[in-house]
Amino acid sequence: MGFDIITNTTEFNKDSLLAQFFATFGENYTQPEKDRFSDAWNFLCEKTAGLTRTCGKPYHLHPMRVAAILAESKMDGECIVCGLLHSIFEIEGISQKEIEDRFGAVITRIVYDTSRITGMKINATSIQQADNIRKMLFAMIDDVRVILIKLADRLDRMRNLKSIEEKKQRLVAAEVIDIWAPLADRLGMQTIKNELEDLSLKYSNPDVFQQIKAIVNQKQGERSTYLDKAVQSIYKASEKAGITVTVSSRAKHFYSIYKKMQKRNIPASQLYDLLALRVICQTNAQCYTLIGIVHSLWKPMEGRFKDYIAMPKANGYQSLHTTVICEGRPLEIQIRTKEMHEQAEHGVASHWLYKKGTNHDKVDVSNLSIFNQLQNLKNEKLSDESFFAELKGELLSDEIFVFTPKGDVVHLPAGSNAIDFAYHVHSKVGEKIVGAKADGKIIPLTQPLKNTQIIEVITNPQAHPTENQLKSVHTSKARSRIHSWLVANDPDFIDRAAEAQRAADLAAHNDRARVIQEEKRKKRSANPELAQEKKTEERYTGGIKVEGMKNVIYKLAGCCRPKPGDVIVGYSSTHNGIMVHRADCLTFQRIENIEHRMVEVSWILRETADKKTQKH
Repeated sequence: MGFDIITNTTEFNKDSLLAQFFATFGENYTQPEKDRFSDAWNFLCEKTAGLTRTCGKPYHLHPMRVAAILAESKMDGECIVCGLLHSIFEIEGISQKEIEDRFGAVITRIVYDTSRITGMKINATSIQQADNIRKMLFAMIDDVRVILIKLADRLDRMRNLKSIEEKKQRLVAAEVIDIWAPLADRLGMQTIKNELEDLSLKYSNPDVFQQIKAIVNQKQGERSTYLDKAVQSIYKASEKAGITVTVSSRAKHFYSIYKKMQKRNIPASQLYDLLALRVICQTNAQCYTLIGIVHSLWKPMEGRFKDYIAMPKANGYQSLHTTVICEGRPLEIQIRTKEMHEQAEHGVASHWLYKKGTNHDKVDVSNLSIFNQLQNLKNEKLSDESFFAELKGELLSDEIFVFTPKGDVVHLPAGSNAIDFAYHVHSKVGEKIVGAKADGKIIPLTQPLKNTQIIEVITNPQAHPTENQLKSVHTSKARSRIHSWLVANDPDFIDRAAEAQRAADLAAHNDRARVIQEEKRKKRSANPELAQEKKTEERYTGGIKVEGMKNVIYKLAGCCRPKPGDVIVGYSSTHNGIMVHRADCLTFQRIENIEHRMVEVSWILRETADKKTQKH
């Protein structure tokens, strides 16, 4: 945060900013990395000299702040250089070759991919934006640093959002809460996720934000005394057990308080579990010893103990959570090792921290569930509507974990049922499921599963997927497998998704045709000579060209009876050659697999025919 304040002062001198950056973060980087960063900084300042942002401040300040956020997240030298250059292609006259010649292929690729998604308008409430979101998330598969730079860019823009008009502030805040904060969460980056959520609340619901802020700030002295006593109790008991710990206290971040208000339907003033302690120790064994110590100091609340060490979250998060009653009020306590804390704060970013050439990677980031989900979605080639549904329902949603009878942990999106669980285990298990048990008790197949349940699947070799199952499942894998089985094996199954896509393709085709017609009309209206020739130009022979060729066998459809001049579409039929319909014909739109059979058709102009005759 300190570096962000420095770059928001009136001191914009590029040399002093560079010196301040190295004074703050330099110890994490080798001299060659510092030299490359200095080179990128000088290049950026040279190319943007005299340019300012809409707020009136120099252009180079935002990229420096983005680089600082990445450095705070312990990113590698290549990544912070990319942070500096992430918007360089906005500058007129700068080519990919120039960047590659100076900084290399890897930096050029990351900067180019980042610049592509930076220019996209992202709106998670609009299916029309699904393709933009798809491109952005698929870029993450190739190099997650693309998204980490974009998250840093979005965080800095949120920190400086006050300079734009109020309506745009709300739109940006909505985008952040729908896309960027959940994405930071799925990547395990809690620090950035929490700040994004709080800033989003500040601009989307400023009254509630100020109300929560006032309640959190009030009676600070009383709260400080209460927390200090609890902290000292833990230090004293830990020292007695021979365990060295670091204990810190904090108020919960504003957005989490806001969500509690919504969930319980009460004002912030009536919430009592707003405080938390974090205990950092050295080993996993010490974590479990400390949970026993804490429960001996204060009575734990039933159902509030969670073991994320034995069962990490899908984003890699590990910690022990408990809530105790301390002096008559709830107090949440988290216990974790130093390494777990680093992972919890910075998520996938923590895997890039270089320590003078040593291999720092403890976990392969590609093992995080979001990468596997994205790879599956990429392979399935979903329509925009289907991808949008997966984005909202699975990729960025909350999740639960349940167990197989053997004790294996299965992560599923919240709302998943036993059918989703069965398909997660194996497609063949999903196809044969007829019943399920949760913790030994029979449950309905469509009932949403709960955290920590032990799920047992009951199968029958005669069973098969049904359309009702397709409607009830929550995960993309279950939906895809059931859909494929029904298409291949159930003659009565109506593929509504494919029908919807066909209708969308035809609507797009019709729109293009109308645009062409309208452009022709405007040309004639604007040009008196063309207007004079209008009658000649629109005297059609009544014949049809197919893919630009004449003398192709075709037939005009009897259902819509297209007339010369109508906007028309055509497709290849089995017995009648090319069938020609009006573009708005409902019969045409209902033809199976029509998108694979369509051909380009157009009316033949009489003038064209006459000219060809004269040549002979």
